[in-house]
Amino acid sequence: MAAAAAAVGVVALLLLLPLAASAYGDGLGRAAVGVNWGTMTSHPILPCEVVRMLAANGVARVKMFDADPWTAAPLAHTGIQVMLAVPNDQLARLAGDPRRAYRWAEQNVSAYLEAGVDVRYVAVGNEPFLKSYNGSLINVTFPALKNMQRALDKLGLGDHVKAVVPLNADVYNSPENKPVPSAGSFRKDINALMVDIVNFLNMNNAPFVVNIYPFLSLYQNPNFPLNFSFFDGGSKPVYDKGMVYTNVFDANFDTLVWSLRKAGVPDMKIIVGEVGWPTDGDKHANVRYAQKFYDGFLKKMVRNIGTPLRPGWMEVYLFALIDENQKSVLPGRFERHWGLLTYDGKPKFSMDLSGDGLDNLVGVEVEYLPAQWCVFNKDAKDKYKDLPAAVNYACSNADCTPLGYGSSCNNLSHDGNISYAFNIYFQTMDQDSQRQWRTGKC
Repeated sequence: MAAAAAAVGVVALLLLLPLAASAYGDGLGRAAVGVNWGTMTSHPILPCEVVRMLAANGVARVKMFDADPWTAAPLAHTGIQVMLAVPNDQLARLAGDPRRAYRWAEQNVSAYLEAGVDVRYVAVGNEPFLKSYNGSLINVTFPALKNMQRALDKLGLGDHVKAVVPLNADVYNSPENKPVPSAGSFRKDINALMVDIVNFLNMNNAPFVVNIYPFLSLYQNPNFPLNFSFFDGGSKPVYDKGMVYTNVFDANFDTLVWSLRKAGVPDMKIIVGEVGWPTDGDKHANVRYAQKFYDGFLKKMVRNIGTPLRPGWMEVYLFALIDENQKSVLPGRFERHWGLLTYDGKPKFSMDLSGDGLDNLVGVEVEYLPAQWCVFNKDAKDKYKDLPAAVNYACSNADCTPLGYGSSCNNLSHDGNISYAFNIYFQTMDQDSQRQWRTGKC
């Protein structure tokens, strides 16, 4: 099982990533790799520590999921390019009133730029056309996008900062009877809307931002060939109009390229907003597969290979920097385990980010609370009284996803599961000490 560590006290992240210039964009047209930085965690690491280490070690791009000054302000004067975001629950307000979009851009983009934060993009929502939203954001996303770009233009920022919409790869597809990239097009139920959006983005010289997850292809389809998720050529290739596809990332990306061609914008710039592999919460979500995926993907980026239809330079953002133990698990238990680093800033595995054959992802010491645990007392009287309810309560307030089927701790005994649940709750609640992690200042 995954060892249950004591809760973090004062945490300092030292993320040492001595990256080769070729991996992170050096002005020579070579690949640009950034990271997604989410903060849905019970014990967030001080943003100044995250930013200091990112900047010191060459991570030049960060994609965020809001515009919180607690995390955005420390990015000032670091040289890190930033994508801020308008959360989905604000889209309707921005769509209904251009003045709200103007105030948002003024208060966030203008203010941050004046403070020295290098804002390059504003993400208007995040994957708003997921089918799980039941169309609730269909009618507000495009108006919000237009209002935001026009606000940026009115503020004189439109040439430097672009409004974009990060979209899941499910907005396009190929028919089941012809599963090749060239058969791809935007989803029928949103095709007209997508054509309008991509033409508006293209008119404003803004990119299409897409989130591509080879893991999800495997998770959602039990018959999906495992090796096609990776980059070592171990799977049967797919042939399409003279192009050869040896992995699902390339095939997915080029399905988008074909979709954009059919929408009338064949040369539109594409940014991969999220790409990664989780390390827990499913039988295929583990450290071994995550390391295999990143090894292949980063070598691909360093070599500047691109895809069959778009060879060469790519801009991508790895998902994600740090595990987030408070994310919803409705998509799957793996949602809390996408980080390159554990919640306390420790690398999960070695990574060759430079392409030189060395293991470059290194963590440092952090300060913990005393090493003490909460375990199930088998001899306690009435030990099973209200026990299921107590376990459910613990797991509703802490992360028990490693106990699920196919996860890292699913082989524990009945009593072991109980101990895990109570201990992870004990640690999440700082061993009953006063929680002070967000009061720290830099």
